[in-house]
Amino acid sequence: MSTILTSLEIKELRRDFPLLAQKVYGHPLVYLDNAATTQKPNQVLETLDTYYKQYNSNVHRGVHHLSQVATDAYEAARKTVADYIDAGEDKEVIFTKGTTDGINLVASCFGKAMLKPGDSVVITAMEHHSNIVPWQMICEEKGATLKVIPFNTYGELELDKLDSLLDDSVRILALTYVSNSLATINPVKKIIAAAHEKIFLFYWTGHKRYNT
Repeated sequence: MSTILTSLEIKELRRDFPLLAQKVYGHPLVYLDNAATTQKPNQVLETLDTYYKQYNSNVHRGVHHLSQVATDAYEAARKTVADYIDAGEDKEVIFTKGTTDGINLVASCFGKAMLKPGDSVVITAMEHHSNIVPWQMICEEKGATLKVIPFNTYGELELDKLDSLLDDSVRILALTYVSNSLATINPVKKIIAAAHEKIFLFYWTGHKRYNT
């Protein structure tokens, strides 16, 4: 169930972001370009200010006091994120420079290690270029195929095509939750469940064939 914020709650949240206190063309600033650059709340700005004023130094690369303080703070942030997203352990959390950097990292590392000729990667037709180009490049390099889930005139994924796309050649499924251009909210739980069901089926039938 979605939560609808009251006008008072929205005003309280806006106070956390000093940049939003200004007016543009005589109107309170409404900033919607968060997918490109997100504004920082006071809590983040104050933490950054403390870092640069009190223990600015390399993380994981020094044995002196400030480096140890910075490293401890860095790892504490990883633990906070792990708790927030309910990760199994904080080692599952990897910090990158952004989503684009993260996708390129996965495509490069996973692709180089796991993809081979005849394999395939599935994305959707509504992906941002940052979730298209890395897969195009690694598929071309490894001789794999890039498959695309189309969407209809309403901007909704044609999930009836998903079953045929998820064959035993698929090694990874990469898709957006919310489209940055269409604002479509994709049913990711349903898609993930379908992918997991296929993976289980391929494993079970393959194992059964092997034993017989």
